[in-house]
Amino acid sequence: MTLSPFAGKPAPADLLVDIPRLVTAYYTGQPDASVSTQRVAFGTSGHRGSSFDLSFNEWHVLAISQAICLYREAQGITGPLFVGIDTHALSTPAGASALEVLAANGVTVMIAEGDEYTPTPAISHAILCYNRGRTSGLADGIVITPSHNPPQSGGYKYNPTNGGPADTHITKWIEAKANELLANKLAGVKRISYEQALRANTTHRHDYLNTYVADLINVIDFDAIRDAKLRLGVDPLGGAGVRYWSAIAEHYRLDLDVVNKEVDSTFRFMTVDWDGQIRMDPSSSHAMQGLIGLKERFDVAFACDPDHDRHGIVTPSGGLLAPNNYLAVSIDYLFQNREQWRADAAVGKTVVSSGLIDRVAKRLGRRLYEVPVGFKWFADGLFDGSLGFGGEESAGASFLRKDGGVWSTDKDGLIPALLAAEMTARTGRDPSQAYRALTDELGEPFSVRVDAKANPQQKALLSKLSPEQVTSTELAGEPIQRILSHAPGNDQAIGGLKVMTENGWFAARPSGTEDIYKIYAESFVGEDHLKQLVAEAQTLVDGAISGQ
Repeated sequence: MTLSPFAGKPAPADLLVDIPRLVTAYYTGQPDASVSTQRVAFGTSGHRGSSFDLSFNEWHVLAISQAICLYREAQGITGPLFVGIDTHALSTPAGASALEVLAANGVTVMIAEGDEYTPTPAISHAILCYNRGRTSGLADGIVITPSHNPPQSGGYKYNPTNGGPADTHITKWIEAKANELLANKLAGVKRISYEQALRANTTHRHDYLNTYVADLINVIDFDAIRDAKLRLGVDPLGGAGVRYWSAIAEHYRLDLDVVNKEVDSTFRFMTVDWDGQIRMDPSSSHAMQGLIGLKERFDVAFACDPDHDRHGIVTPSGGLLAPNNYLAVSIDYLFQNREQWRADAAVGKTVVSSGLIDRVAKRLGRRLYEVPVGFKWFADGLFDGSLGFGGEESAGASFLRKDGGVWSTDKDGLIPALLAAEMTARTGRDPSQAYRALTDELGEPFSVRVDAKANPQQKALLSKLSPEQVTSTELAGEPIQRILSHAPGNDQAIGGLKVMTENGWFAARPSGTEDIYKIYAESFVGEDHLKQLVAEAQTLVDGAISGQ
């Protein structure tokens, strides 16, 4: 990974996106459905792209919105559709385009009061609260966001009636129908003007902010935080939760300083990420330099990405915690301090999350539920309470209410952030100190992710590899214990391989967007062992995908 000379530094003016050009391209560009890069493509977090390269513009939004209307009709979904947007420049025009189609199709739509930006978890929360106790007329939702991606990006996510990210069979249906509409030059898309859509008797306003904030008392111990008189800091990174944090501070009487209340769709206040891009990633030390520089002012501080479904935790004793490290600390704390959770509630992690989580779960006597990458795999377990916690290595997590009921079935960046304050208040140790205590007992992991070149044919081979194709019996000096092509938790294909030994593992997966594969590796021995793991992993995978 080659660092940009701008990494960790304030964004220079020539790096800022020309917003008028970006929005103009949204309205004027017409994608060609015969070109793969211009088609609708739902990844693990919806459809994403940029109007500059014809991968996200008005045609995409109109087609996806109509496809969702057709999907709802086919599934008999008749309840309200909760819709939210984040602070990316393309989100506001995309939200208007979506409403024009939804209203024309007679869908009851709930948009934010005062056109407030809306975090992803507030949409999931609204769906679940509405659907509680209902068996028909269920609600679903849309979040228009490209998450932490750069300012020129746009994104569109659909959350079905369980409140979580749509499963693959749903997104494939919507994707196919949307591309059919694109190929037919939007014939079949119903649409009325934005002014008509706003006035439609099916369009309603919903107070996402105050409804979400008032209910947080059922997830977080605010009395403990307030009584401990903690000094808290938060950087919303110019995202959709920017006004939520002030409301939380006021509602729960917290000493919480929102260090940046600015919303600017160029995100000019960010420090540049590792590759020279402006990226609002709260797990990146380069992007988080602003808050890291303030760490001595607070007992604990945190940040979220633009749609507030990811979190970053900063402490005076340790700076920015790596996402995997904080997931392990959160799990260790929650399962010892949520007495009303089910005794059989499991710990959810992805196959590329830290092995420290495995060790924590074992010590707690909790079942480990290990799934492929994608938060959608946790939604059902969080919904029925069989999962107490679900977390991804990319700093996305959610967990149950204090009484063991469902809170959010999508990633929620706010509650892990607030949990950092709760655990500091109740234990007297900040999350960095808790992590050091945990690793003193269970071992310290050393981890890395590296990218290696692979052509489309090799990527296809990697995604279909079986354990039998790996002939090695050792990895980095240790016997191989397990080789996985399917996740142990739900037996779903991981789209690659994971090879495990007693004190280390690696996982290799092809990239969905680039001609590379990704190797995730972790060692409980040390940095030298980690380097050996990566080197042997590359040799093993290269041999397997070259047919040697």
